[in-house]
Amino acid sequence: MTLTKIRTAAASSLAAAGLLFTLAACSTPAAQPSTSAPASPATATATAAASSSAASEPCAGVNVIVDSGALKQAAADTSVCVPVDGPTLASKVLDEAKVKTEGTDQYPTELVCRVNGVPAADFDIAHKGGTYKEECKKTPASFAYWALWVKPASGAWAYAQEGLATLKVSPGQSLELLFTVDGAPAAPAA
Repeated sequence: MTLTKIRTAAASSLAAAGLLFTLAACSTPAAQPSTSAPASPATATATAAASSSAASEPCAGVNVIVDSGALKQAAADTSVCVPVDGPTLASKVLDEAKVKTEGTDQYPTELVCRVNGVPAADFDIAHKGGTYKEECKKTPASFAYWALWVKPASGAWAYAQEGLATLKVSPGQSLELLFTVDGAPAAPAA
């Protein structure tokens, strides 16, 4: 192999390893189909109002944010305050926030492929190389994926160093799932 090919292979391997490390254990078990009836429009409106008022008031628990980023899929987006008394697993906080994560066929609990159904299997993700459809079979594409971020009560956002199954968040912290395409957005909004 030439030095250029070795460097390219190493960079690809590092990118894939970084994605796997960051997203490792980043999901709860795949959501099971619900047997309950869908929420009524009145319930959905009340939930949206509660979420928006929670976003404007200080959160005494963990502020959970889902941002579909470059996909602009508002159906996935949410911001809700989840009450917690102490350090709590991120997966449990997301369950309480009614955020549904889905892994891949190969990594059903280690990776996050979809959040609240986004990106849908039939959705064209526009990126530098054209369009892409996420099938959630193996590892999500390195150019289009859900990233996990944490923010202390006072401080800046940081890329999570653990996945949802092991990461613990405490009252006053924020937890965000942000969809990134071609490196944008590079980080959550302030």
